[in-house]
Amino acid sequence: MSLSQTTAPANLASAVSGRAGALTLRGLTKRYPNFVAVDGIDLDLAQGEFLTLLGPSGSGKTTTLMMIAGFTPPSSGDILLDGRSVTALAPERRNIGVVFQNYALFPHMTVHENIAFPLRMRNQPKPAIASKVAAALRLVQLEALGERLPLQLSGGQQQRIALARALVFDPDLLLMDEPLGALDKNLREQMKFELKRLHAELGVTILYVTHDQEEALTMSDRIALMDRGRIAQVGTAEDLYERPASRFVAAFIGESNVIEGRAAADGTFVATGGARFPLGGAREHAADATAIMVRPEKFAFAAADDTSPLAGTVAGRIYVGDCTRYLIEVAGGLRLVVKVQNRRTTELAQPGERVGLLLDPNDIRLLPE
Repeated sequence: MSLSQTTAPANLASAVSGRAGALTLRGLTKRYPNFVAVDGIDLDLAQGEFLTLLGPSGSGKTTTLMMIAGFTPPSSGDILLDGRSVTALAPERRNIGVVFQNYALFPHMTVHENIAFPLRMRNQPKPAIASKVAAALRLVQLEALGERLPLQLSGGQQQRIALARALVFDPDLLLMDEPLGALDKNLREQMKFELKRLHAELGVTILYVTHDQEEALTMSDRIALMDRGRIAQVGTAEDLYERPASRFVAAFIGESNVIEGRAAADGTFVATGGARFPLGGAREHAADATAIMVRPEKFAFAAADDTSPLAGTVAGRIYVGDCTRYLIEVAGGLRLVVKVQNRRTTELAQPGERVGLLLDPNDIRLLPE
């Protein structure tokens, strides 16, 4: 039976309650002798929110998580849980659960003992420990594996045990650092559904760290995209994909055509080389724009003729299953990536063929310098 075909008992949410705390970061900074890893970030997580810190390697997302967990002291700034500063508290006094990429299970302890460990450290009575461990095992649907050692489990099972251990003591906040990175593609897909199910059932506040765009876009309530120690943009997946605030966001999230040029008086954006893009309602805000962004799927093909504002030649074509990815060369040698959905009636354009491109002006995003 697959993970998505089973549902944990309804009363588990009361046994492993998943308390939701609100997290606030104010001016959080981490300086090292030769660089600044996190540069004065401000961030708010609402109770029960699933927020992802997304960014390339070295952007500061894991350092941020480690400061929140209490494993790395900040150079300055404050960390608050439900309005109470925890910056000076030891990790074990913050009531925060952490799940790491490498699981961090104790190899000499059974599954039951691993999950019970944080409860024992909190001096909870044995009957309460037994009850909560059993509930946590049911929550992650591994009730039959309590007496096994971690090395006797698959990677996906170990990850679920690590998750159960992080939830069993009712944390105010759950931190997850690249938790699916060590799993193969199929297991990653299963665990995405599992994490979303657990979040919906428990309502725990989750701060999730990943460099994987697809994980961030499909799992998060909101995403904070980090770049060189700062937050470049915070918003929903739709916000970051459809309305990027900068060139970095436009280039990092999904695939995009970032086109250099200038706004013209006739309400078009003139690319370097001469290709013109209609700005429509965005023309009044175009004065400061030095580039525009167009997602590849926003284009559509049309017959090319002398009146086509965007006519070009197919310079390359790759069939990728659900769509075909084209490289179209337009005026001035500008090359645009265009994605066309493959349907039964779709006719593939051939290399060297002249095509016209249709584009709704509302699908153009202005990018300030």
